[in-house]
Amino acid sequence: MQIVRFTSPLTSADAVGIDDGEQVAELAGITTVGELLRLSSDELRRRCAEADGPRHPSGSVRRLAPVDGRMEVWAAGVTYRRSREARVLESEQAADVYELVYDAERPELFFKSVAWKVSGDGGRISVREDSGIDVPEPELGLVLNAHGEIVGYTVVDDVSSRTIEGVNPLYLPQAKIYLGGCAVGPAIRPAWEVADPYALDISLSIVRAGETVWDGKASTSQLNRRLDDLAGYLFRADSFPDGAVLATGTCLVPDLPFTLQDGDTVSIGIGEIGTLTTTVVKGLAAMS
Repeated sequence: MQIVRFTSPLTSADAVGIDDGEQVAELAGITTVGELLRLSSDELRRRCAEADGPRHPSGSVRRLAPVDGRMEVWAAGVTYRRSREARVLESEQAADVYELVYDAERPELFFKSVAWKVSGDGGRISVREDSGIDVPEPELGLVLNAHGEIVGYTVVDDVSSRTIEGVNPLYLPQAKIYLGGCAVGPAIRPAWEVADPYALDISLSIVRAGETVWDGKASTSQLNRRLDDLAGYLFRADSFPDGAVLATGTCLVPDLPFTLQDGDTVSIGIGEIGTLTTTVVKGLAAMS
């Protein structure tokens, strides 16, 4: 089962439904993912089991990024050893801050995107024109309801400028937050259907001019943080009335000096969750 946000073939309006692999059943009375995430975990599970709206063949609907309304996307950093090593390697002046945060009690959490800027499966991501090295960062996304409960999982691409962050960690917002810098999708896999989120395979492939120029595989078993702890810190002093997506960090980082290029296709797969595929463009004008 997947919770999907899509364009309804009947009304051409955005809708939310349940995809069982053959049909998508609209959730009557629920028009946004944010509305669904206002419910408690138990209420949400019951509501999904009672999907009773119009039905459409799964292949006939155009899926949208599963974030909308007042939802926000946040991210955790340096949660895998590979990420720590990559950040230390690229940092010109402050490598020790990445070493310290890896084992610190408090995780690194940062804002990533508002809902309207998020790209979905089949959409575009962008690399900045003022950056020399830019990479995708494949991450397991926690879908959190308004009560801070983990109610689902999704795939997140936390696109990042290694050039900008490497100069100074204080430049992280510019390295991470810009139009085209975040993709989420293709759907939400309910948390109650994932037996062990710490045993999910993660894959990343980058295709350029028909050839694979980088690929890699890893697993959430390498995660150095507990998922509920990450969610707890996010909600410790903040409120998300329409829920949020929290990306949990990356364990697949291409070696320097690899960089994304205009026209590349990026595919991120997470076992039991799905595959998120996007096309790379360069600069603000290409996204606009």
